[in-house]
Formats: sequence, C-alpha cells, structure tokens
Amino acid sequence: MPSRYLSLVLTLGVIFALGWLVWLLSPILTPFVAAAILAYLCDPLVDGLERFHLRRGLGSALVMLALALVAATLLFVLIPVLSHEFGLLAAQAPQALAWVQDRLLPWLNDHLGLQLQLNAEALRRELLSQVGSGTAQAWLPRLGNGSLAILAFFANLALVPVVMFYLLRDWDRLVAWIETNLPRAWHDTVTGYFRELDTVLGEFLRGQLAVILIMAAYYSVGLALAGLHFALAIGILAGVLVFIPYLGATIGVILATLMGATQYGSWTGLLSVWGVFLVGQLIEAYAVTPKLVGERVGLHPVGVIFSLMAFGQLFGFFGVLLAIPLASSTLVAVRRGLAWYKASRFY
Repeated sequence: MPSRYLSLVLTLGVIFALGWLVWLLSPILTPFVAAAILAYLCDPLVDGLERFHLRRGLGSALVMLALALVAATLLFVLIPVLSHEFGLLAAQAPQALAWVQDRLLPWLNDHLGLQLQLNAEALRRELLSQVGSGTAQAWLPRLGNGSLAILAFFANLALVPVVMFYLLRDWDRLVAWIETNLPRAWHDTVTGYFRELDTVLGEFLRGQLAVILIMAAYYSVGLALAGLHFALAIGILAGVLVFIPYLGATIGVILATLMGATQYGSWTGLLSVWGVFLVGQLIEAYAVTPKLVGERVGLHPVGVIFSLMAFGQLFGFFGVLLAIPLASSTLVAVRRGLAWYKASRFY
C-alpha cells in the first residue's frame, strides 16, 4: 500500500477511535467541555490583560473573578423575581387553558372548519397538582437515585471553574504544544483550518451571546411597556432561547398570547404583544444578528437546529455543548472541500 494511502487509513482510524472514546466517556465529559468553551470565550480577555504586563495566571484569576461577580449579581437580582413570576405564571396557566378551550378553539373550528379539541380540565388538574406539590418535591423522585444525582450535579458544577482556570492559564501553551507536534507536512493545512475555524466559531459564540443579552432585554422591556404582567420571565426565556433559531420567539409568542388572553380580554392588548415579537424578529434578523454574528460565519439556521437535535440525541447535554463547535468544524471542512474540488482537474 502506498505511504499516502497508509497515512490516510491511519488518520481515519485515529479519528474513529477518538470518536468512539468520546462516545464512551460522554457522561463524564460535560464539565470539561463546558470549561473549555468558557475558557475559549474568555481567552481574548486574558490576552488583553497580558498586554498590560499581567502574568497569565493572575489575569486568568481576575477574569474568572469578574465573571463570577457578574453571574452572582444576576442570580441575586433575577432569581427572586423570576421565581415569583414563574410561580404566578404557573398559577395563571389553568385560566389560559380555559381561554384556549372556550374561545380560541371554537373560533378556529368555526372559521377554518377544523375539529380541534382540548381536555382543559385534565390539564388544569395536572398543572395544579404540580404547582401545589412544589418543584423540588415533584422532580426529585424522577432523578433516579435523587441524592446521588444531586451530588453528581454539584460536583460537576464545582469542577467547571477549576478546569476552566487551568485551561485559561495554559491556553497559549496548549495551542503552542499542539502546533509544535503537528507533522510538518500537515502543519500549514491544519493551522490554516483551525484559524478559519476559530474565526467562524469565535464570531458565532461571542456574537450569539451578545444577541441573547440584547434580545432578552428588548423582549422584557417591550412586553413590560405593553403591560403584560409576566414580561420579565417571558422576555428572558424568549431571549435565552434565541440561540436556537426561531424557537425563542415562538415560545415567547405562545406564552405571551396565553397570558395576555387572560389578562387583556380583548384583541387590542394581544396585538401590542404580537407587535413586540414582530419588531423583535425584524431587529434580530436584519440588525442585531448580522452586525454581531456576521454574515461570513455561514452557519445556516437549519444546520444549527439539526446539530443541536442530533448531537443532543446522541450524547445528551454533552452533545448540545458540542453541537455548535462540531457544526462550525464541519462548515469549515465543507468550504475547504469545495475549494479543493473546484481547483481539481475533475471539476
């Protein structure tokens, strides 16, 4: 067998073996992948502090401290408010279901010739039982070995900042070590590939984070100005889910419509709520996302949705964390493959 084909076979074998090993270890890899993603996002901040002659370790600690302070502030401010609002939201859900059964479905059946039905009473009893039993009491029995699952969760949560610190401190050394040990014949190709991947992935992740913050603020303020009682809870939920294309706005519209129908009692209030989401979609599609994420990223919404669902199905939450990096990597590989094909004699 020629050496070129032997190298190709060995490379494919190594890739397959690594993929199989990742699949086997996926239950324990979640905190490591989460820490690596956070370290990747924060690396430019540490690089900036290094330019002010701060040591890498100290810069990493300062960036993580700032990140922890921001997260703690948001938690202390938002958790009590959101807990109260979501509790009220759950308590209002039976009234919303009654509105769907008594007003919305009859209107749809009369005007569209449909035969839609909803057993609102059964759903109402289930919702009331869940609200009355309390979230923790309702969900803990479903976690299998409840105490062990909770301990594992907090152990993984505590592991994330530890791994993140060491990755952030040694990020440049790790990159340099990998680059030094690449086969010299592949060096330019592999480094060029990862530079392009860094552009695509960095723009997408950092840009998408900014989009989430902006849209969560917009939906919360817009729904509050429209007079919706649960504006903050619905607005934040719709904003956070923006990273899955169209899902955030869809869930936000559904929740806001159900709550607005029981609150306003007329179409005028609902039209104002729908207007908030319509304008929000236009702002996101034509201003915020193109400006912050960039057209050259090229991750198609269908590809994002498919990646999240496919890798989530295969690897659970670990797969969801890996979905966007792997989708970006595939995109870069497809671009390079097309460029090679168009430069080939066969094309």
